[in-house]
Amino acid sequence: MSAAFAVPATHREVHLVTRSTGVPSEEHFTVVEVPVPVPGPGQVLVRTTTLAVLTIMSELIRGRGELPMRPFDVGACVPGPGIAEVVDAGDSGLQVGDLVASQTGGWREYAVLDAQAVQRLDPGALPFPAAHLSQGAAAYLGVVRAGEVRQGDTVFVTSAAGGVGSLAGQIARQRGAARVIGSTSSQRKADILTKELGYDAVVLRNAGSLDEQLRAAAPDGLDVVVDNVGGEQLKSAMALARRGARIALIGALAGQLGDSAVTEIDPHALISGSVTLRGAALFDHLDVIPEWTDLFGRALRDGTLSFPRTVLTGLDQAPRALRELVEGRHIGAVHVEL
Repeated sequence: MSAAFAVPATHREVHLVTRSTGVPSEEHFTVVEVPVPVPGPGQVLVRTTTLAVLTIMSELIRGRGELPMRPFDVGACVPGPGIAEVVDAGDSGLQVGDLVASQTGGWREYAVLDAQAVQRLDPGALPFPAAHLSQGAAAYLGVVRAGEVRQGDTVFVTSAAGGVGSLAGQIARQRGAARVIGSTSSQRKADILTKELGYDAVVLRNAGSLDEQLRAAAPDGLDVVVDNVGGEQLKSAMALARRGARIALIGALAGQLGDSAVTEIDPHALISGSVTLRGAALFDHLDVIPEWTDLFGRALRDGTLSFPRTVLTGLDQAPRALRELVEGRHIGAVHVEL
């Protein structure tokens, strides 16, 4: 099928020009103008509308080889998830104008993608397309499946102001948690978590003893931990696990932010307390995505869940968005709209 409107001859891409050793910044990228690619059999040409910027991108830019994802290539367009509009459907079976989600479309204005690698979005599933880029499915996995939050539980969510944590606390509250505690990096974020996102208390990293702060926030211990960080925060949480506690390991941000995510584990304490320690990766639980999307759509429409996100405008803002995300400047998801 031909494109429904004139496609330009060239477009812009953000390329990685050098690896970072710390926080990726604008100097590690460049914006280049290149020809718009032409789709082949089984491919579609799409125009990017929204990019999702994720903390794990910083590790892939540094070139860490122990991750399950391939490090980003120097001299190439930065890959990453986003939403795009089909402008040339070819023989794919999609239609011009369809909105699709892709994990690899990347930081570019136009992209050619294999039709099998994109997901056509139901325009009625969520109130606005960018909601499909939430990290809520991972939050739902941590709270509902791995953490098994129940009525009356005391729940601790690490990195509570991030894309996962900002939704995990709200989901835990919906599941009947009696007390929801989070961790974050600043008092500004803590105030937003308690005033707007349903958290009862917040502990601040780098603001005194985490053990003491958490013990004061949860004097009777923790029933569930939804951990996105690892390291010292997970260690402090495990020390307060009540009998039968469920600890859901969803992420390891400490490693992504340059600290150690390694956590000492006391097997005797876990065994004697019947504590469950469970790692959960979304790619092993893809069936949770439609379940979450249905719940999220209804909750956004009736106002029982909010979707905190920061939006920067313009492709050239993607490097800045990643830097500010890693520096901890934003609440919730971080998106770049084109």
